[in-house]
Amino acid sequence: MAKSNKPIFWGLFAAGGTVTAFVTPALVLVTLFAAMKFSPDMFTYENIHAFAAHWLGKLIIFGVILLSLWHAAHRLRVTLHDFGVRADGAVAVIVYAIAGLGTLMTLVYLLRI
Repeated sequence: MAKSNKPIFWGLFAAGGTVTAFVTPALVLVTLFAAMKFSPDMFTYENIHAFAAHWLGKLIIFGVILLSLWHAAHRLRVTLHDFGVRADGAVAVIVYAIAGLGTLMTLVYLLRI
């Protein structure tokens, strides 16, 4: 029986879908309210920056962005296949490379905070 790396990508896809569906909209609303000054004092720029500067905050932000990127990459791969792009190997390399690059850039920027 041949070994496959599909479970790795399907696991990232499933976790990313869950995070993207439940956590990302809440983070967008919190960020929007903070930008509009329509939030409690808890969501000031200083407090959000302190959260992002803490190691646990960095880990949470990294996890949300990582899972969302890998979910989007896999969803784009499947969508392109549905639209008739049959070069699945090339599409997989491109979309997963973009997700990997985004993950690496997220790590770099979070470490700079």
